[in-house]
Amino acid sequence: MAYLETTKDVYKQAALTPDVGLCCTTTPVWKFPGLEIPKIMLEMNYGCGSTVHFRDLVNDPTILYVGVGGGMELLQFAYFSRKENGVVGIDVVDEMLEACQKNFLEAEEQNPWFKKEFVTLKKGNALSLPVEDESVDVAAQNCLFNIFEKEDLKKALKEMYRVLKPHGRLVMSDPICNQSMPENLQQDERLRALCLSGALPMKEYLDMLTEVGFGTIEVRAKRPYRVLSPAHYDTEENIYIESLEVCAIKDPMPEDGPCIFTGKTAVYYGTESFFDDQKGHTLLNNQPLAVCDKTANALQELGREDILITPSTYCYDGGGCC
Repeated sequence: MAYLETTKDVYKQAALTPDVGLCCTTTPVWKFPGLEIPKIMLEMNYGCGSTVHFRDLVNDPTILYVGVGGGMELLQFAYFSRKENGVVGIDVVDEMLEACQKNFLEAEEQNPWFKKEFVTLKKGNALSLPVEDESVDVAAQNCLFNIFEKEDLKKALKEMYRVLKPHGRLVMSDPICNQSMPENLQQDERLRALCLSGALPMKEYLDMLTEVGFGTIEVRAKRPYRVLSPAHYDTEENIYIESLEVCAIKDPMPEDGPCIFTGKTAVYYGTESFFDDQKGHTLLNNQPLAVCDKTANALQELGREDILITPSTYCYDGGGCC
């Protein structure tokens, strides 16, 4: 697994010399009352989106974050879990762990509420997490799992599933690519380390999550990310890469398959006050209801002229049918 050694080298250098252009975060940095993020953390924000969503972080959760970066998202998570060891950060690169710990001292100075003891940093590998079974409410990673080849990605996802409590949430942000990524780019160890050439098609990415056992998937954002052009990369055509934010919930797998929310909505506008599909879904007249893709397809197959199914927005924000 030579590509993993290349990855360690890339992020060792990124820890020693912060590289603002290493990643291109497509999500605004969330601002919360009383939270000040040190400049160095912003410079070391090596992600392609965000994994911090307040509706995941209720009831004083225990949070695991894999791939610590400069500590920005660890600090944001600690904002919602202000307890000793409430947040655990795992990284395989010693220099990154050291830089992150140093950044927490600055965060303490700028945030009276924050204590570095809220976050525990551990050296560890995403393929074998030093975390007990079913001990975590929320697990997260940002633009890390994209480096893995498929078999290693399966191992990393299984590890996240293992450590989550029942109904726990895995929140991820990764680049995806719905084109065919050229084999020569896939095998380029540095491009893979930079989370570019390992980008999977969205369907394959989501399928890997459900194959591990996650019964509910929420696609929360899909945004433009990068273009690999022939002028700069060894490719004959432009390769368009997007940034995807996803939450995979450790719900039991439904008998008829996973519930995957991609931002579709059902609207009943018939002559009755509501429509009941006799499968647990009630549509009130002219009141849009977010539905998973499975339910959207089932409603569409009814062939009714008084039910509208809207296209996927890829920006699901809760309130759905399941």
